[in-house]
Amino acid sequence: MKRRIAAVVLCAIALVGVAKAQDLASFEKRTTVKVLPNGLTLIVCERPEAPVFSFYTLVDAGSADDPQGASGIAHMFEHMAFKGSTEIGTTNYPAEKIALAKVEVAYAAYDAEYRKRVGQDPAKLAELLKVFQQAQAEAQKFVIPNQFSAIAEENGAVGINASTAEDSTQYFWSMPSNRLELWAYLESQRIGHPVEREFYKERNVVQEERRMRVDSAPIGRMVEQFLATAYVSHPYRRPGVGWESEISQVSATEATDFHAKYYVPSNIVIAVVGDVKAVDAMPVLERYFAPIPAGPKPEPMTTVEPQQVAEKFVTIREATQPFYIEGYHRPDYRDPDDSVYDAITDIFSNGRTARLYRSLVRDQSIAAEAQGFSGFPGDKFPGLFAVYAVPLPGHTPDEMRQSIHKELDRLKNQDITDEELARFKTRARADLLRGLGNNEGLARQLAEYQTRFGDWRQLFRQLEKIDAVNKYDVRRVANKIFTDNNRTSARIEFVAPRREAPGAAMQTEPAAPTEQSAGGAK
Repeated sequence: MKRRIAAVVLCAIALVGVAKAQDLASFEKRTTVKVLPNGLTLIVCERPEAPVFSFYTLVDAGSADDPQGASGIAHMFEHMAFKGSTEIGTTNYPAEKIALAKVEVAYAAYDAEYRKRVGQDPAKLAELLKVFQQAQAEAQKFVIPNQFSAIAEENGAVGINASTAEDSTQYFWSMPSNRLELWAYLESQRIGHPVEREFYKERNVVQEERRMRVDSAPIGRMVEQFLATAYVSHPYRRPGVGWESEISQVSATEATDFHAKYYVPSNIVIAVVGDVKAVDAMPVLERYFAPIPAGPKPEPMTTVEPQQVAEKFVTIREATQPFYIEGYHRPDYRDPDDSVYDAITDIFSNGRTARLYRSLVRDQSIAAEAQGFSGFPGDKFPGLFAVYAVPLPGHTPDEMRQSIHKELDRLKNQDITDEELARFKTRARADLLRGLGNNEGLARQLAEYQTRFGDWRQLFRQLEKIDAVNKYDVRRVANKIFTDNNRTSARIEFVAPRREAPGAAMQTEPAAPTEQSAGGAK
């Protein structure tokens, strides 16, 4: 007991020390925000500990914003982000522009014939494909492969990457601080002057990515069906990587239209953190980012997921690892109870003291892993609180379901302990402060909070929301969302391989069609 008390005291002392260096007043002195006339928001946070800086560009558009019939197009920009611009990645852009226009004309002709459901001419289709491929080959002659990334890396950039989520798309890396102007040039180029070069080549890469992550992955297929069942109208029902039939037909012209709508300055926040002085950096950033043409901020999404009124199920039967997951609809990140969902996540899943680990993994020894998490697949719009478990050999998804429900019922019917609540608040505060400890993490959080709340200071006010959570809140929220009618579950059930006649090769039975149903508890 004395050791545990000492550990808590030491942790508290450490947090106080970190907090003093990471408090709101300190950051306000070092952080400058400027909205350019074109609408783009710049944040500069001075942190001169080392001669480097990190940036985080957040575009407030993700896969949930994919146009109908063109799922996966937001994700395409993660791949296209490093293809260069009108000045980078080309030997002769005026000539390349003409060649790329011919590619689009050729593809439109091919696509029109391909989409014919009646009267498609195979010979004509083959000829149109040949013309399209020839046009691509001509455009390829002007490409300098990977020049954008090469320039950055040659000047000390590390961690060059991009990612696409349901709610946003982000670009980031770190670089020596004496290369700030070069970075500003590169980033403003890909935002303001992108070129959809090698688009169809990259589209093939995305298709292969889908095959690896979804089509060839049982859990990937299950999660895809899980979300498609949990949602009936909201775009969260679509896979971020896109449906195969739509990825295979999306065009560079559609990508250009998407960029023109969503990659407008008023929809972008860029945070720069590191050894930079705002008084020197802001004029440089303005010089490069201010000339990007303004555009109207995209209209808010109007689709609202209707209330779920019956439990829904997905079952996949294959000769593979069993799995169980269930999800409950919850409000978006603006909900006053958002921190309560964080508390439930922590109590269920944070470490070996978490309830799911202790019950399913340690005490019952029926699961290899069990966790709960909130805001899936996103939290900009109402998402899911999900719970999953991976059965150990000899155990079933039904056992996972029953044990998970016992823990949910316990949460609904009994107050959490004072120790559990205290652990959540300590860990949440520690996690938040640790996230401010490096340039990359701070740039990300500044950009995200500025985008979501219109004020990066909400990052620090989050601590007040965490401190306000009480035991009653946890029971109240648990009873509100963890109901049968609000539940969608998905499982993989193991089906043994079937043996053929002696001497024949072993085969696996085809997977049964995915079941999707609504009704009473199974």
